[in-house]
Amino acid sequence: MQFEIWGLTGSLATEHERQLDAATARLWHWLDAVDAACNRFNGDSELSQLNRSHGATMSISPMLEMALVAALRAADVTGDLVDPTVLPALMALGYDRDFDELANGVSIPVRAPVPSMGPSSIHLDLVEHTVTLEAPCQLDLGASAKALVVDLVADDVAPSGGVVVELGGDVAVRGEGPQGLWAIAVSDSLVLTGHEPRITLRHGGIATSSNATRTWRVGERTVNHIIDPRTGFSASGAYTTATVSASDCVTANAFATAALLWDEDASYHIAQAGWSARLVRGDGSLEFVGGWPDDEVRP
Repeated sequence: MQFEIWGLTGSLATEHERQLDAATARLWHWLDAVDAACNRFNGDSELSQLNRSHGATMSISPMLEMALVAALRAADVTGDLVDPTVLPALMALGYDRDFDELANGVSIPVRAPVPSMGPSSIHLDLVEHTVTLEAPCQLDLGASAKALVVDLVADDVAPSGGVVVELGGDVAVRGEGPQGLWAIAVSDSLVLTGHEPRITLRHGGIATSSNATRTWRVGERTVNHIIDPRTGFSASGAYTTATVSASDCVTANAFATAALLWDEDASYHIAQAGWSARLVRGDGSLEFVGGWPDDEVRP
């Protein structure tokens, strides 16, 4: 089945037809929960309330707690390059509105970049289920929360059979499909043509990040949503697209995002962590890391 949410497309497939109704129910359960907890564009979401807390300690739901744990894990495994405290930097670049407005060429004034405060400014108490942000820290959980959703859905459905869940380039796989291993298409853009290379996977996550697909203009510059927390600027390294396969989608997403900020060191960090990847340079040339297959295998 196909679905849309947050301006993204997604898909859900199960090994057995009998699984699909229950899998669909779990999908919307988790999508609704994440939307209520983590949608920064919804002024009533828990995250929006937290971003307005001005340093006060706030009790949080289990969903927001899971999302914060995932975001902090993504930061930890990437040396804080995938940083949930980048919201002020995104706002300074004009990403304080629906992306469709940015894509339609709305005029964004040039502002000074805003380096991030870093994950150490987030004080999460897993015993009391509270969080405190050091003022003026504000969070964007978009990437890690999106990856968390597909992991949660896949984990819920897996006991009844194989399942694959995809949302905006983030994929979680558990078990096998009706004809064996799931075949996952890998694309450098948001639009599939049907001729993309595919890889097979039985368990784990695959995520793709790109600094060329979600872009807009700020003054005379083209910027993107991948933020370097060290500078507040958007990513502009050696690679334009990175697809990473890891043990789960949150981890894969973290490494795919960080790959666009690690520049020439991306392959080293991915290989050292034990994951595999397909990296696309600005000139379109490809590099493969770990056990990632080449692009000769096509549907």
